[in-house]
Amino acid sequence: MRFLVNTHLHLAIDSLRQNRGRTFLSALGIAIGVASIVLILSLTGGINQLISTNSSKDNANLILVRPSNGKEATDSIIDELTSTSQYSKSSLTLEDVESIKKVDGVKSVAPIAISNAAITIAGKAYQSTTIVATNQDLKDILNFKLKSGQFLDYSLRENVAVLGHTMAEQVFGTTEATTRTFNYGGQQFMVVGVLDKINDPINFNGVDFDNAIMINAKFASTFESSVQIQQIDVRTETTDAVDGAKNAINEALSKAKNGDNNYRIITGNENIHPAGSLLSIVSGMLTLVASISLIVGGVGIMNIMLVSVSERTREIGIRKAVGASSSHILLQFLFESVILSVIGGLMGFILGYIFAFLISLITPFAPHISWQILGITGFVSLAVGVVFGVYPALKAACKDPITSLKFYR
Repeated sequence: MRFLVNTHLHLAIDSLRQNRGRTFLSALGIAIGVASIVLILSLTGGINQLISTNSSKDNANLILVRPSNGKEATDSIIDELTSTSQYSKSSLTLEDVESIKKVDGVKSVAPIAISNAAITIAGKAYQSTTIVATNQDLKDILNFKLKSGQFLDYSLRENVAVLGHTMAEQVFGTTEATTRTFNYGGQQFMVVGVLDKINDPINFNGVDFDNAIMINAKFASTFESSVQIQQIDVRTETTDAVDGAKNAINEALSKAKNGDNNYRIITGNENIHPAGSLLSIVSGMLTLVASISLIVGGVGIMNIMLVSVSERTREIGIRKAVGASSSHILLQFLFESVILSVIGGLMGFILGYIFAFLISLITPFAPHISWQILGITGFVSLAVGVVFGVYPALKAACKDPITSLKFYR
């Protein structure tokens, strides 16, 4: 049996070598499909790794409070991702922040109110600037490091702002932007601090703080009709205090809202960016779409194998005449199809990671490398080779040896 398998392998490899150009083009069809799948899985895996850092042990004592629209979790996430005004009816207020501060075991509380608005510097307008209304506790909750200046301090001055590293470079042309001023919402703000470089655009707050401006939420409420709070970040004194603080926060908010529980309290592994819960679904859908190209590649292999069977009809007749059975002929051509598909899968695996690494040069996350992706690549390649190679192999195996011997090209 082992000798027979080796014979089939050698015959298949020799046949593929004789038609190198055709072999390469057929394998390329599979390679494109596999490369697409590898690219999607590696990049989404990299994003997942980036997101999972937000639920690490460093955030084990973190509690998030978000407004609830009464929908199922997946529907709520979709709304957050697709709607531009999903928080226009936020149930959270600055009074809720004060209520949470009074809860035993709570160390820091910071509201997150995001808006995209225009700011003006020396008469020049910068559109769609990310403004985050928050408070001084955010620095401790997110462990911000300052490149210069200080963080928000409402007791010293109300109209102050802290800029992300990239934001400071973008609007002022330098990170040494302390004491600079800008106008927003009809108010003049003075920059009192600039953050160190942060490479974390995907986080549980849904804010790229590197490209944002932070102002005092309490001051923002004096010139805006209402501050829509998308989230309240809460840091407890210890990890053991999380469960008790969660229950106490729920009681405090329920009492303040007269039993209207239009909010969600999130702890543990749920402390991720809203897109994280939808990422697996999106990844699966993209992989399914990419698999269509594998079908196209498989049809290409089937077509080439049918041509090969037609060209080698006399060879099949000779082999059967000297004792080869139909099963031997079937295995010979099936091996050839599988080898062709595996070559394409290996090419696709390498190409997929090359493209993934190239994309990672302009994105904040590295591609994810795992044995699972290699295993998926191998399984898919084998499956395509078998599925699309069966029919040509059966056609070769069923040929009549007498008729085949009379065939001339």
